[in-house]
Amino acid sequence: MEPCELSFREIVAALEAGDLSARDLAASVLDRVDAREEETSAYLTLRDRAEVLADAERADGVARRCGRQGPIHGVPVAVKDNIVVRGLPATCASRALERFVPPYDATAVEKLKGAGAVIVGKTNLDEFAMGSSNEYSAFGPVRNPWDRSRVAGGSSGGSAAAVAAGETVLALGSDTGGSVRLPAAFCGVVGIKPTYGRVSRYGLVAFASSLDQIGTIARDVAGASALLEAVAGEDPRDSTTSDRPVEGLYTEPPDDLSGVRVGVPSEFLEGNAPDVDVAVARTVALLGELGASVRPVSVPHLGYGIAVYYTVADSEASSNLARYDGVAYGARADAAVDLAGLYERSRCEGFGPEVKRRIMLGTYALSAGYYDDYYLKAQRVRSLIVADLERVFENVDVVAGPTSPTTAFRFGERSEDPLTMYRSDAYTVGANLTGAPAVSLPCGLDGEGLPIGFQLMADKFRERDLLRVASVVERAIGFGAHPAGAGG
Repeated sequence: MEPCELSFREIVAALEAGDLSARDLAASVLDRVDAREEETSAYLTLRDRAEVLADAERADGVARRCGRQGPIHGVPVAVKDNIVVRGLPATCASRALERFVPPYDATAVEKLKGAGAVIVGKTNLDEFAMGSSNEYSAFGPVRNPWDRSRVAGGSSGGSAAAVAAGETVLALGSDTGGSVRLPAAFCGVVGIKPTYGRVSRYGLVAFASSLDQIGTIARDVAGASALLEAVAGEDPRDSTTSDRPVEGLYTEPPDDLSGVRVGVPSEFLEGNAPDVDVAVARTVALLGELGASVRPVSVPHLGYGIAVYYTVADSEASSNLARYDGVAYGARADAAVDLAGLYERSRCEGFGPEVKRRIMLGTYALSAGYYDDYYLKAQRVRSLIVADLERVFENVDVVAGPTSPTTAFRFGERSEDPLTMYRSDAYTVGANLTGAPAVSLPCGLDGEGLPIGFQLMADKFRERDLLRVASVVERAIGFGAHPAGAGG
């Protein structure tokens, strides 16, 4: 078994015992990149092999002199290409930022480097993180390692596919409406969307500022938890971050779920693919067998979640992306006659069809005469969804259900029908609208051998409790499947 095929705890144990070096682990990952990247297109930018190995050797040297600096010390990490890394392109998978190389690190990246992680490269995504399939990258789609005719999920599809294919051990993504959890579900890995404000957004290119949150992806809960613990915390450069302490997230799970109260919303059990319903029902029953108290709950306004999310998100995107005008930011079009023409041509040439669609929808929702009917009404319904979940969490510790109504779909199946595409986010947008933490983990395979995602959500800043439950469930499920060629 190659080092990159080990579980995260096995990797940490081998590094601490001296049975594995960070250099050998990085070399294993880079060899896998050489073997699989042409099939997956998970990365947009790969660092030079010699540079990655030199970073790994430095991590080994620090470990020898001072001991390992934490669980992710010397571990390869991929970074979604809307999170800036000094000296590496940050394209957001858009022609508008094709030549942008940031002169600074995002706070999350600073923390990665401070923890001794080894950055492999920048991963592919839907343009400006707007998409549920990773078909909307200006540089080509990510292909699902389980089936290359299927999407990897979006928008953090490159990060999820890289983890699933063994092209990295850990990865950072961003989650605005499910963009970490949906690709994790489609690629059979674990994805965590933390509480809004738990991780700094400084250096994350903005899509929808009240919804965006950096999240983590790994093969297992332990890896995703350790990465989240490393990058979380207050940041004076992001006024929305919380000063609440980050409790130990990378811990040994309890033996069972005795005393844990689990709610299953009826709204999560309608309109799913049959195989998804079977796998989720089996996992919910397993929660009871593990000692949890399982009960039905209702989030009555969640049915409006997709409409609310796409109104709020597109409105904020319209505002945030106005800066890409070909003057201060973004690619500049040639041969414009006047300033208005420069703006128009630069934006038309720089943005892809999905980004344009969302800018237009958001601009319409914010326009005079429609603001009250659309944006303001969406914010009011958002408040009702928040109140619904607050009532639910008075009586349960976690909420459980599917991550997505389906498994990974084929390329082109939904790209011509945006409304059908948007419904992929039906169960994930609630955590973003309310700011709650959520995790997706694989709970089985469908009849075509594709992973099925199971989502757990908790009240704000209850990541430790959430991830302990997820760890117990993960251990009990024993999901050991991996895409062909990824080992495990």
